[in-house]
Amino acid sequence: MKKIPFIKMDGLGNDFFIIEPANCGIKLSAKDIQRLGDRKTGVGFDQLFILKPSKKADIKMVIYNSDGSEAGACGNGARCVADWVFKNRGVKECTIEAPGEKILKAYNGKMVTVNMGPAKTNWDEIPLSQKVDTLRLPQILPAFDAPCAVSMGNPHCVFFVKDIKKINLAQNGPEVEWHPLFPQRTNVEFAQIITPSRIRMRVWERGAGITSACGSGACAVLVSAVRRGLTKNKAEIIADGGTLVIEINKAGDVLMSGPVHTAFTGAAYL
Repeated sequence: MKKIPFIKMDGLGNDFFIIEPANCGIKLSAKDIQRLGDRKTGVGFDQLFILKPSKKADIKMVIYNSDGSEAGACGNGARCVADWVFKNRGVKECTIEAPGEKILKAYNGKMVTVNMGPAKTNWDEIPLSQKVDTLRLPQILPAFDAPCAVSMGNPHCVFFVKDIKKINLAQNGPEVEWHPLFPQRTNVEFAQIITPSRIRMRVWERGAGITSACGSGACAVLVSAVRRGLTKNKAEIIADGGTLVIEINKAGDVLMSGPVHTAFTGAAYL
């Protein structure tokens, strides 16, 4: 049997299986990750992180969804990784090498903050399968207004709705995730504007399904809301699991702040 030491962490219930650098040489197949991610027979998580040494930053993170597929970004997970660096190295700031050689900056204050960098809104950067207006996509779900598309290192499709309680996320989420317009699939967010500084959000994550929160999704919601003139550059994004504070600074970078929680450490066996 293969022994896999891990740390279980979460941001607003968006939970992660984290393998520290000392154990980063462990080889895991997609089936291994699926088994570990099973919430009945495994440990259970939304994403699995492998932390590795980096020549470009303080730490490197490799991300897998619970279905075994690789993920391009994970905001809440990045905040958990930053918290690990803060506690293990006794620092207040750090840099994280994310997928695609993207360097994230993180800060330890009242909450853990990660600078996710600028959003991408060009159709071919998200990417989409055809050239369309990313501020108002072709109608994907007949019962909903045209959504927005944005990339935070991973693709997002954001729908603005009047009553989020009426959303059937289990049905609508996979319909959009696998839509032909998204060749790499997409995360799906439904958002209700409460005030210009408060937005309620629910999320279906690519490769993970319904999650209690999504950091990159919260960033995508604010970026989309600002592009449509619905909110200001800073807002509370209220997910099922809690609240994140998202801000677009003068440089155009998207900053995400929120709490981090370490649940337990342990060892899994395959």
